[in-house]
Amino acid sequence: MPITDRLARTRVRPIDKENELMQIDATTLTHESSYRLLTGAVVPRPIAWVSSGIEPGKINLAPFSTFTFVSPFPPMLGFNCGMRGSTRKDTSRNINANGEYVVNIADESLLEALHLSSEDYPPEVSEVELLGLKTAPSVLIRTPRLAAAPISMECRLSQVLSFGSTGSEFFVGEVLMFHVRDDLYRNGKIDTKLLHPICRLGGPTYASLGEIITMRSVGSLPSGGG
Repeated sequence: MPITDRLARTRVRPIDKENELMQIDATTLTHESSYRLLTGAVVPRPIAWVSSGIEPGKINLAPFSTFTFVSPFPPMLGFNCGMRGSTRKDTSRNINANGEYVVNIADESLLEALHLSSEDYPPEVSEVELLGLKTAPSVLIRTPRLAAAPISMECRLSQVLSFGSTGSEFFVGEVLMFHVRDDLYRNGKIDTKLLHPICRLGGPTYASLGEIITMRSVGSLPSGGG
C-alpha cells in the first residue's frame, strides 16, 4: 500500500460496537488511489459505448462508465472522458472535431466486445473494424451506430466541461434520434428486463441487472425533481 494511502487512513470513533468507519483524507490520495476508491464506491455505473468519427474504416469505439442523462427535455446525455497521458483520447478528438457521436447501449451478449474496445489502440486503428462489429447509418448525423446495439442514440455536441487536474472532459450532447429494438419499446418506455443491460464496477469487473425490486409509486412534483 502506498505511504500516502497509509497516512490517509485513520479510524473514527465507532458508531456502535459492530460498525466502524474509516476516514480517508482525499487530499493525500494519488490520482490512481482516488480513482480506485471512486470506481469501487460509485456502483453500479451504466456504460456509454461511444462511436465517434466520420471517416469509413476509421470509426472509433470506446466504453465510458462515468455516464448519465443530464436533461429529459431536450434529452441530453453526459459522459466523462479522461486523458491518455498528456493527450486527448481518440473519442475526445473526434467529438471535438466533428461535434457529433453515437451513444450505444450494450446488452449482455456484447460484453466481451465492449470490454475489448476499452484497450488503448493507435488513432489509426478502428475498434469497430478490429472487433468485427457491424455498423448501420445514422439518420441525422454522419457517425454510424452499432448495428448490434439494442439501443443507440445519435448525439450532437452541446458543451464540453473540464474538471480536475488530470484534464478530464465531460461531454454533454443532445440526443437527436433514438434507435430502439422493437421488443424493448412498450407504452413509451424501455423494458429494462428485456434489455439485459450491463454495468461497470471497480476494476475490470461488470455486472448484469440482477433482481428487480418494484416499490410503490410516490408523489412527485410535475418537474420530476428529487
